[in-house]
Amino acid sequence: MTNRLLSAQSTEAVLNAIDDIEHIRQVNMSGENLPATINSGPAKGMSNNHTERQIIHVGQQEVELHCLVGAFYIELEVDDKDMLEATVDKIKAACDEHIKDGYSLEIGRYSKYRPSLTDYRSA
Repeated sequence: MTNRLLSAQSTEAVLNAIDDIEHIRQVNMSGENLPATINSGPAKGMSNNHTERQIIHVGQQEVELHCLVGAFYIELEVDDKDMLEATVDKIKAACDEHIKDGYSLEIGRYSKYRPSLTDYRSA
């Protein structure tokens, strides 16, 4: 979680730094929505020409930013505690380098990792 919302350039730099780290399965971003069209108010339906709604380059892919990023949720594939600590240290180093206004790093399970009873019923 960042202390401030990141610009498109900062988001791109963080994602490219994280992209090089092994054992990362998935990265999700969240933050303030930047819709393509304005949803309410006197300008409803008009194009939203926000300067931060850009296409950024992460590795070999182009990614269109739909939000001002305030948090990254990073899913890791690690086998043991030592591998986890080494990967988290690399993520911290990448964040220290590219997030200038500070951030907080929390480690935990934030998504389902095995099927629940509901999953068995819906199959």
